[in-house]
Amino acid sequence: VQLQASGGGLVQAGDSLRLSCAASGRTFSNNIIGWFRQAPGKEREFAAAIWKNGIDTNYADSVKDRFTISRNNAKNTAYLHMDTLQPEDTAVYYCAANPVLGPNVILPTTPSRYVYWGQGTLVTVSS
Repeated sequence: VQLQASGGGLVQAGDSLRLSCAASGRTFSNNIIGWFRQAPGKEREFAAAIWKNGIDTNYADSVKDRFTISRNNAKNTAYLHMDTLQPEDTAVYYCAANPVLGPNVILPTTPSRYVYWGQGTLVTVSS
C-alpha cells in the first residue's frame, strides 16, 4: 500500500482543516489507518486510528472531541477532519496503514505497529 497525505496548510487558531490520505492498491480495506503527527523537535505522536469497517476509532486525548477520523474504502481514502485547531496542533501529519486479517478490533497507537507510511503534510496553526 502506498499512501499520499494531503490537505495541510496555514490556518488560524479556531479554524478547521481536513486532511486526506489516498492509498493505492487493492487491499486498502484490509488495513487499519492511523494518523500521526510530529512537531518540530518532538517525537512522532499518535492522533487517531480507524478500523477496517470505518466504525471503530481511537483518539489521543489531546485531539479527542476536536478531530474526526473517517474512511471511504470505495475511494481508497481516509480523512482526518480537524476542528478548533490550536497552535499546539502545528506539526507534520502522517497517515499510516497496517494490514490486519483477524476480526478483533485492535487500534495501535505506536508508530512501530504500522507498516506503510505516507510522506506527511504540514499543518501550521497561527495564534
